[in-house]
Order: sequence, then C-alpha cells, then structure tokens
Amino acid sequence: MSLLKPFRVCWVCFCINELINSLIYFQPARLGYMLGFYEEIMSACRSFLICLLFIFLCGCGQGDKSGNNSTSSSSPAPELSSRYKVGLVLKAFTNPFFIDIEKGARRAEQELGVELIVKTAGQETAIEEQIQIVQDLIEQKVNAIVIAPGDSRRLIPVLKEADKAGIVIINIDNQLDPGTLRNSGMPMIPFISVDNEGASFDAVKSVVDKINKPTQVAIIEGLPGAENARMRMTGAVRAFNSNPLIQIVAKETANWKIDEGYKVAKQIFEKYPAIKVIFCANDMMALGAIKYISDSARKNVQIIGYDALDDAKAAVRAGKMRLTVDQQAALQGYQGVVLAVRALKGEKLPSVLKIDAHLVSIDTLK
Repeated sequence: MSLLKPFRVCWVCFCINELINSLIYFQPARLGYMLGFYEEIMSACRSFLICLLFIFLCGCGQGDKSGNNSTSSSSPAPELSSRYKVGLVLKAFTNPFFIDIEKGARRAEQELGVELIVKTAGQETAIEEQIQIVQDLIEQKVNAIVIAPGDSRRLIPVLKEADKAGIVIINIDNQLDPGTLRNSGMPMIPFISVDNEGASFDAVKSVVDKINKPTQVAIIEGLPGAENARMRMTGAVRAFNSNPLIQIVAKETANWKIDEGYKVAKQIFEKYPAIKVIFCANDMMALGAIKYISDSARKNVQIIGYDALDDAKAAVRAGKMRLTVDQQAALQGYQGVVLAVRALKGEKLPSVLKIDAHLVSIDTLK
C-alpha cells in the first residue's frame, strides 16, 4: 500500500481545501461529495497500479531474446563486473605444450568463475609480440596476468608496468630472472614449474648409466635467454659428465622449433657422424631430429626429449625416442589461475610452486 501514499497526500490536500470552502461558503453538500469521490479515486488508482504491476512482471519474464550481450535478468551487471579478468600469456600454439597449459587454465576458469583472456605470440621466439600482448592487457585493465615468458629478462620492464597498474602477476613454465627482477625494484613474483635441471638430469642419467663404451653425444638447446632452456642444458651436461666414457661433442640451439631441430641435427651429424645420444630441450626439436635421423637412415641413435607431447609419446612407443619428460603442462596452467585468484583475494602465496615431473618411457606407457 506504500504506492498509494502520494495519492493519499493529494486527497488530504483536496479534502482540506473542500472543507475550507464548505465552511466559508457554507456548502455542507461538499462533505458527502468528498467522501464519495475519495472512494472512486482510490478504486481507480488501485486498478491502475495492478495493471502496471502486471505489465512489469510480464516484461521481466520475457528477458532479452535478441541474442546480444546486453545486461539482462539472467546476467545482472553487478555480477559480471565482479568477475576477475585473468590474462594468460603463452609463447605460441605451434607447440602443443602450450595448448595443454590453456586446457588446465580453462578448467580453473570454470571452477573459479573468472574470465580468462588467452593470448599467444605467433612463434616462441617472438618476444616483442609478447611484450605488446602484455601492454594490451594492461590497457584492458585485467586483474591478473599469468605468463609463460619467452625470455627471462626482456619481459620484465613491461611486467613492471603491469605491477604498477595493480595487476597481479604469476609466472609459469619459464622463470623470470630473479636478479633482473630485484634490480628493477619489482616484488617477488610467484613461479610455477617443474625442477627443469633435475628433470633433465634424471632423463639423461637413465640413459648414460647404461653406456659402457666411449660414446659421443650432443645437446640441442632451447631459446637463448630462456631460463628453462639454460636449466635443462645444465642438468643434461651434469648427467653426461657423470659417465667418463661420454664425450659431449656439440651443443647447438634450435630455438624450440621442429624445423630448426631437423636442420641442427643435420649439421651436427655431418660434423660428428658417430653421435649415439642426443638430448633435446623440448619435444618439438626432438621430433625434428628424429625426422632427420629417419630421412638419413641412421641407426642406433637414442633421442631424449622433454614435454611428453602426444607425438613424442607415439615416437617412444615406436622406438624412435628413448624417453621424454612429462612436466604436467595442464597442471601448470591450472595452478597459475588458481594462484592468481588467491592473490587477488589477499592470500599469501609461495614464492615457488614445484610441479612433479615424470619420465615417460616405453615401460611407463605399457
């Protein structure tokens, strides 16, 4: 009945006016007229308000059937605006490893109700493109950025801009250089990955421990400037050096790419045809090396990869690759988004979150 209050106020004013007129002009008939008119006015108002309420309820029930993205009763503006926007910056989808990272991040998006914005460069060596992606996300005012940086140092200046804008930063896969971070005045950035040095050491050690005669080996490295490439090479070198019968005759980069892996393998074998073991810092380069070995009809060459891509596991099953390393890409993507949301809620985060790495061989695939 609160909607009738304005009408009642008007009626009181009307009655006072009529009462004054009846006293001044002595017209008692006005009193009866007022009472009857009041009932008619209130009845009409009630009918009008009932109709108005009916129309309003019908309109709400219809919703927006136009198919556009405007706000409707099913997705009110306050709820949409309260969702966290998380940017996921990856290297390139030319490597299926990063597709798996996105899958894990999408699972976290569904579970946590965030809005995930996924961006990648055209290729893993396109560092300037990654820098521009981060700048775009700053302009979009995302709440957090989860990034697998292509370079451990060159991304830091633009990430500092993001930090100044109040954007939470989570580092996955390839670690940002701690010394450069400190020198830039940035706070600690949580890092999620496997123990790259330890995993590559374990993979190579499982092969070289079985070598009992002088053997030449080679390493095909990842992108220079990437911390994970450096750590994988360090672990591989340490494992090769654990066997005095092993001689490392070549260390060359193939920039994470399958075609460059083919070319580098060709160059290495032309110079050192007796090589029997090659450690490749990722599966894409390993698959390129395998293709060259197949094309050149070479035999008894053991290839060690890293990432456990589906094609790599197929190569293991076919006996073309000795083993690879599963660093659980999907879990890294999932945990990246989870930590971003925890940080946005004010929770204290670990400086490093280690994901378990697993060796994938013919025995584990049975």
